Amino acid sequence: MQSVKLIGKLPLEIPTAIVMRRFCKHIEHKVKVNNVNLNIVQCGSGPKSVLLMPGILGSIWTDFAPQVEQLPKLLPNHTIIAWDPPGYGKSIPPQRNWQGYVFDDDAQLAMDLMSALGRPTFSFVAWSAGTMSAMIAASRYPHNIEKLIMWGGAAYLTPSEIKFYKSSRDVSKWPEQMRKSMEMIYGADNFALTWNNMVDYICVLEKERGGDFCKSHLKNIKAPIFLLHGRRDPVKDPEHVPYLKKHLKIERYHEFPEGKHNIHLRYPDEFNRLVADFLLDQSEKS
Repeated sequence: MQSVKLIGKLPLEIPTAIVMRRFCKHIEHKVKVNNVNLNIVQCGSGPKSVLLMPGILGSIWTDFAPQVEQLPKLLPNHTIIAWDPPGYGKSIPPQRNWQGYVFDDDAQLAMDLMSALGRPTFSFVAWSAGTMSAMIAASRYPHNIEKLIMWGGAAYLTPSEIKFYKSSRDVSKWPEQMRKSMEMIYGADNFALTWNNMVDYICVLEKERGGDFCKSHLKNIKAPIFLLHGRRDPVKDPEHVPYLKKHLKIERYHEFPEGKHNIHLRYPDEFNRLVADFLLDQSEKS
């Protein structure tokens, strides 16, 4: 049985042997890349390309449903691609491998995915942990990344953020709605295990790299950057925005005064219009 999402409606389980289903130009299917079956959604049919990068344990439908729905209308000359990285969403199996430096691996896999789709040159729209992989990829492949749009991310973890992750191991103490949304995707036991494996990874990152995800990569990024920020983001330390402004060539910046970590979900209409304007070289820099 294949699970297919209907945009703007409740999920619907449709038994079928067909690999893909098409609803209003949105196609969800699997692509085999480096021996991993990656779940992706393709929207629109334009010659230019955009890849949506989710956050930790994020998936297409939890992280980017409003973008999948709206961006093709705003960007008729683009094809929008969203994906579940290995171990996330419907890209299971495999289980998420938190050994080594997984966001570096995601960066390479994102490039390999777009190459497999025949779209090796593209723009990133990256949220939260997805920004780390996007920045790494943009630094390694400067001629392939046209533009980089990001929010809720950082090049490193501060001591207070590391402390927060360490204190979050017991997922039974999480807010019920947040915990249940993850348990619906991963199952209660697997979610708890996956989250604790992620915290173990953070501890290794702290020990081996001082919490550094990609600071050394920033100087190599050539793509024009649009940095967005929710001023009331409770997840990221406020120091990250000035750090990124100092070490990256930010072409455009926009702040949501009342925004938190998920500005793209809380303010989808405004957010998507800003993203489209940047990709289309419209509007004024802010």
